Amino acid sequence: MAEVKWIKLATQVFDNRKIKQIERMPDGDSIIVVWFKLLCLAGTANKNGMIYLTEEIPYTEEMLITEFNMEQRASTLRLALRTFEQFGMIEIIDNVFYISSWEKYQNVEGLEKIREQTRKRVAKHRYNQKLLDCNVTCNVTSNGDVTHGNATDKDKDKDKEEDKDKRERIDYQQIADMYNNTCVSFPRLKSLSDARKKAIKARLKTYSLANIQTVFEKAEQSDFLKGKNTRNWSANFDWILKDANMAKILDGNYDDSKSISNLNQQEDAFSMLQRMKQEGAFDE
Repeated sequence: MAEVKWIKLATQVFDNRKIKQIERMPDGDSIIVVWFKLLCLAGTANKNGMIYLTEEIPYTEEMLITEFNMEQRASTLRLALRTFEQFGMIEIIDNVFYISSWEKYQNVEGLEKIREQTRKRVAKHRYNQKLLDCNVTCNVTSNGDVTHGNATDKDKDKDKEEDKDKRERIDYQQIADMYNNTCVSFPRLKSLSDARKKAIKARLKTYSLANIQTVFEKAEQSDFLKGKNTRNWSANFDWILKDANMAKILDGNYDDSKSISNLNQQEDAFSMLQRMKQEGAFDE
């Protein structure tokens, strides 16, 4: 096996006292989903329950919010982490999240075997790559004519791509003006970088100009997206133009009625967590 594609769960997982307590909480189902996602991240990291993006970059709360696509429910993620820490399900050591008792959820010995296989595979790949680089260097003189031919082909491909761009000319400034004229409560868009043009081009493959205008209008009408939330966070052009976020805005996920309801649920959840702590629900 080259990758970790499983975690070990007992069939009685929902009989666990801590899981039952979490199910009683407001938004308990979402908190349990966060728990399983953390287990999957720890399994992917494959390092004694540590949760990280790379070994040099451990996940932070903000990174987990983005990773789990929970920007509009950041309080739920924070409540989940606080609950897991109180229940002894996770530990935070030197600002790094760890799954407690990781051996319960994974065959640690098997994981070490996978890590060793991965190290050997990477070493073999690097060795083969060195051989390939050597062959390319040794044959560069004899392949001069072929290289020239390839360069000519690349020039032709470039010309075709330029012709295609001319046929599919996009008025990027029109989108920028639509945003600036509609989303007056958000940071003004002052420049169109290559990354922004790429995002606009990608969205226009799925959405019409009318759809995009509707997204901007709904964003401007959303108090949540304008900063009225528990994180004092507000959206901007780059965030709004992400494919997943545009879909959620069009679906009404950030309409004021839904946003206010979500905020009230989070406040209820925090109150319940505090009450459970006072009643000794977290005691082993």
